[in-house]
Amino acid sequence: MSKKIEKAIISLSDKSEIRLILNTLKKYRVDLISSGGTSKEIKKLGYKCTEVSEYTNTNEILDGRVKTLHPKLYAGILSKRKNINHKNELKKNNYNEIDLVIVNFYPFEETLKITNDQDKLIENIDIGGPTLVRAAAKNYKYTTVLTSPLQYKEFILDLEKNNGATSLEFRRKLSQEAFNLTAYYDSVISEYLNKKNNIHFPQKKTIHGNLIEVLRYGENPHQQSAIYSKYNNLDISQLGGKKLSYNNYNDIYAALNISQSLPKNIGTVIVKHANPCGVSVNNSKIESYKEALACDPISAFGGIVSCNFKVNKNIAVELSKIFLEVIIGLGFDKESLKILNKKKNLRLIDASKLRQQNYNNINSNFNSFLVQSTDNKTFKKNNFKVVSKIKPSTKIFDELLFAFNVCRNVKSNAIVLTRNSSTIGIGSGQPSRLDSCKIAIDKMKKFQKINKKDIIIGASDAFFPFVDGIETLVQNGVSAIIQPSGSIRDKEIVKFADKLGVILVFSKTRHFKH
Repeated sequence: MSKKIEKAIISLSDKSEIRLILNTLKKYRVDLISSGGTSKEIKKLGYKCTEVSEYTNTNEILDGRVKTLHPKLYAGILSKRKNINHKNELKKNNYNEIDLVIVNFYPFEETLKITNDQDKLIENIDIGGPTLVRAAAKNYKYTTVLTSPLQYKEFILDLEKNNGATSLEFRRKLSQEAFNLTAYYDSVISEYLNKKNNIHFPQKKTIHGNLIEVLRYGENPHQQSAIYSKYNNLDISQLGGKKLSYNNYNDIYAALNISQSLPKNIGTVIVKHANPCGVSVNNSKIESYKEALACDPISAFGGIVSCNFKVNKNIAVELSKIFLEVIIGLGFDKESLKILNKKKNLRLIDASKLRQQNYNNINSNFNSFLVQSTDNKTFKKNNFKVVSKIKPSTKIFDELLFAFNVCRNVKSNAIVLTRNSSTIGIGSGQPSRLDSCKIAIDKMKKFQKINKKDIIIGASDAFFPFVDGIETLVQNGVSAIIQPSGSIRDKEIVKFADKLGVILVFSKTRHFKH
């Protein structure tokens, strides 16, 4: 069922591309009604329109807060064209049908990016715009609603195809897009007010996002997938290589979580299947990469490397020597791009504009979703307590913190072994903490040359419930251990560590990652 457009109301915050739409409406002799600022723009461009206040015979009031909230407008938008009672009521009140609504909203989200002034933000909460849009979207059988300049070209094509009318299928599609927009708009405002009132878990929870890209598939080919952002783009940008997949994005963010916890502009992280398989902090970029790679070179094959610095020619040469899926850098110089772009499928990601901020992690299953704040707490020394008789030097204490920081980004149960600010063994994702110890030790023995003088650090993401884990680590050269407290056997663990003559440090925070 096509519906010829005879009368339209236009109220725009974003007036870009307005000339395009006006040319088409003039062609099909559509009468225009418009609000203040938009009306001025329409007339400035040389087109005729009737101002809303003139059409409704009611002046704008309250500094423009009330201008389109009038029954003459909403009756015209919401009337059922084939309903005799509706037709009679319109005629009785001298109201006309309105077939087209073109509206976009006050820029609340954009204003939020540039100011914290609550009064300015409140004034950028649109009332009339969303109300017009919802009315038109509800009555899509008869009324067409446009909410973005991105829809104008498709609208023009549909209008020309139907000789000045729009098709029911197209109006239904626009209705869906309109309700998506109003829900999104309200959710942004809702989130702002929740934060303003320090409410982390409101009674009703809405999640908003902008579609960035529909991905080829999810974790597996039979799963559908897409990536969304709270903004109109991502904080990371792709500089080369084939399209990113769901698994690529998952690994990229896992790598960046670790990289952003390292010292500024120092360190390399290698990730495979969202788990680190090598992390190193070294002032030398090349040595940092080589040490991270040496932790587990087999797992690193086909993995993701995150450089917590700008990638230059020398490091690019090293990175190009093995097969990698993705390389992340805080920018790339021209020479490095020339070298790395020779591998056409290698994805290059610039994370120099990534913003570290507090956000919520969301996990959805069975029509419910879990929400929690992210585990990005910055470690301070007062978060830890040395509980063993042997006390660590400043250097060893810093090494313990490095190991613990890596450990919290490893899937539980997690054990991380380090030496000289580089991982040398990682055990992850085991139901038994003792099994994770054994995996980390096996990795260390397989890929590392260990000297008796080496100080090997062991970190656990949660407490050791029994002494067997600590005993296994110490028997294999670990001389300092860091773990969260909280076990009923904490005193037994401390006593056992003193018996073995090792350093033991307790953390006040646990760091499970599932």
